[in-house]
Amino acid sequence: MQRLFTLFLLLTFPLQFQIIAQGMPTVVPEAVDMSSDRLEYLSETLRAYVKDNQLPGSVALVARRGKVAYWEAFGYRDVENSIPLQKKSIFRIASQTKAIVSVGIMMLQEEGKLLITDPVGKYIPEFQQTTVAVKKEGGGYEVVPAKRKIDIRDLLTHTSGIGYGYGVASDEWEKAGIQGWYFANREEPILETVKRMAALPFDAHPGEKYVYGYSTDILGAIVEVASGMTLEEFLQQRILTPLGMKDTHFYLPQEKADRLAVVYSATERGLKRAASDNPMQNQGAYVTGPKRSFSGGAGLLSTAEDYVKFLQMMLDGGTYNGRRILSRKSVELMTRDHLGEVIFPWTPGTGFGLGFSVVTDLGVRGFLGSEGEYGWGGAYHSTYWVDPKEELVVVYFTQIIPAGTVDDHQKLRALIYQALD
Repeated sequence: MQRLFTLFLLLTFPLQFQIIAQGMPTVVPEAVDMSSDRLEYLSETLRAYVKDNQLPGSVALVARRGKVAYWEAFGYRDVENSIPLQKKSIFRIASQTKAIVSVGIMMLQEEGKLLITDPVGKYIPEFQQTTVAVKKEGGGYEVVPAKRKIDIRDLLTHTSGIGYGYGVASDEWEKAGIQGWYFANREEPILETVKRMAALPFDAHPGEKYVYGYSTDILGAIVEVASGMTLEEFLQQRILTPLGMKDTHFYLPQEKADRLAVVYSATERGLKRAASDNPMQNQGAYVTGPKRSFSGGAGLLSTAEDYVKFLQMMLDGGTYNGRRILSRKSVELMTRDHLGEVIFPWTPGTGFGLGFSVVTDLGVRGFLGSEGEYGWGGAYHSTYWVDPKEELVVVYFTQIIPAGTVDDHQKLRALIYQALD
């Protein structure tokens, strides 16, 4: 009876909802063993965040077994002007750029252009010898030579010791004008910025500590050196175009500017439109900027439709629409925990692979999902994950920084998993 019901739904469901570009079919949830009725809890909850002025809007996309079972937009792209958010609205994805650049590095290894065990200094000589800032007991710090060379794998796992310029030697990073993850307004190409980073004291010795920071920006610079292309050209030719990610850019074409979601900030009085003088928090340089600095750590803009294609490629062992982007064995290596005895500082029961966090102990983590699940998120409160055991991909975009205490990420997860049959 269930099969007959599913067949009926598939035959009667409007054609325009059954296919999206590049081979990701959209089906009724029952076709992939999810419940339409139970997914309505998710829709009601995401609507409520907008109604309660906790979120300006959001787009949620859930794919299972290579088919889109849920794809909805809620709220507004521009609250003050009552412009609704659309499924194909464009978002700043910030650190979700990191996974794409990490795949680029693995592609170059597969082509013999590099090894992830190579020292970074082989490609950027300024990194041949680096230093670390160590706190002194009476205050201040001393700068000491790093115990060993940083290698590419250190960058992929964020164990290079390189933060975002706010560590022990933050005064020197501030003087150099290198702090924070926003690069879109810089005239200086990313490779030149990275070369200047190499002279500054880092936060920890290579391999000893998980330090979240510029590691993937440095990977982007290595891509440029190893490939002979700018990072923008490499990603466009080798990943974005082959996957059909037509709305993913470092800098948005002017004709797409009216699809870019406005950024909001959480305050005690509710949402506030981000300050117009802060490029990180408005359209800023992503549309009108110099278009010279391609940040591998946080530079891309994208849509839920585009990003799910990238994640589906990973779930399918490196292929998408019959085209191989990455080898199956590289995907396996990227999605295993590499930290060993190094502690992942944020979520218990979680480690880190080559560009993704990885769930190692579901019970210790303490919320719904599966061991082996991998994912990450972005500074504008976006998130994503891939659950190979459930053949599940989730992409969730909103534009709010800081996000305050909104609990949408946990509810998103709970309300998706409760809809699985």
